[in-house]
Amino acid sequence: MENFIFVLMKILTNNILFKRIAVLISSIIVSSILWNTYIFFQKFKQEERIKIEILAAAQKEIANQSDLNADYNILLKIIQNNKNIPMILVDENGMISDTQNLDPVKSLNPEYLEKQLTKMKAENKPIKVVYKGENKQFIYYRNSDLLNKLTYYPIALILVLFLFLGVIYMFYNSTKIAETNKLWTGMAKETAHQIGTPLSSLLGWIAILKMEKIEHQYLEEIEKDVSRLNTIANRFSKIGSIPELKKENIVPITKQAFDYLKSRSSKQISFSFIASQNEINTHLNSELYSWVIENMIKNSIDAMSGKGALTVKIETTSKKIKITISDSGKGIPKKLYKLIFKPGFTTKKRGWGLGLSLSKRIVQDYHKGKIVVQKSEINKGTTFEILLDKA
Repeated sequence: MENFIFVLMKILTNNILFKRIAVLISSIIVSSILWNTYIFFQKFKQEERIKIEILAAAQKEIANQSDLNADYNILLKIIQNNKNIPMILVDENGMISDTQNLDPVKSLNPEYLEKQLTKMKAENKPIKVVYKGENKQFIYYRNSDLLNKLTYYPIALILVLFLFLGVIYMFYNSTKIAETNKLWTGMAKETAHQIGTPLSSLLGWIAILKMEKIEHQYLEEIEKDVSRLNTIANRFSKIGSIPELKKENIVPITKQAFDYLKSRSSKQISFSFIASQNEINTHLNSELYSWVIENMIKNSIDAMSGKGALTVKIETTSKKIKITISDSGKGIPKKLYKLIFKPGFTTKKRGWGLGLSLSKRIVQDYHKGKIVVQKSEINKGTTFEILLDKA
């Protein structure tokens, strides 16, 4: 048994280390892509400025040229080739004298031009052009549409990074939970297997005692305890497997689990069992369901420290069966309503924190039902509610 658990824990540890390395490598790769994108953006932005500076030089050359017969084709081609960088030409008095690559219709509106000019001033430093050593003009420009799209690319990449890490975290978390479940399942099945061996011997010894004509009352009590052990072994063997559900009357099954714990509990606890009908059918696995009821009642008994009142009530609606387990115990703080169903969580000094989490799994995963804390008040008591579908 110890070797079995050791092997499982070793596999679990190695998987966690592997996942951490995978997350680290993935983060380095994405960070590298992000950095290279930033470098590319800065380089592209610098190239656009050089392009505007060449355009400004071409305009200056044309304006300062005194030879009317000179060939301006190359200079004009440089100016005309700017088809993607929006720009505004402003004189030394701040008046707009020309525009390029802006919406021709919107450019008729002075307010639109002023907004564009303000945006250009915020994005890039202007390029000064001096004509014949006297007149000054300034070329303001903003980033091209392509460069603007590149500015959003790092943001998108960061979002992808967070999404990627989120998916990895969820995968890691779900895998960890699955591995933990496998560990508990393996332990449960191994426990059932270990219990099975002495059970077989006990049954043999009971048969021998019957032949020896031992007092029937003693044998009957021994048989009850052996039967109880057999039930426990069957329950553990079903963990991790899909249980077979049959149409059953839930009332006697609940009452049997209730009576079993009532007879073995403190006489200072007042037990009450209420059922709205004698026959209420649903599809369930009786062994696992009775385990849930026993866990819930034990939990309530512990909460009352052996003194108080406990009530199990079964009611029905048009489609649902509602089972409530109420006690007059110490109560549960509202912030712990969901935490108490998590594996390993317990408020007891001694305990594994598996009873309620196991009950939740049996009800929700196996029987497609629901189990919640209906209400609770500190030092007044708690009511748990189980909902199942009617058959």
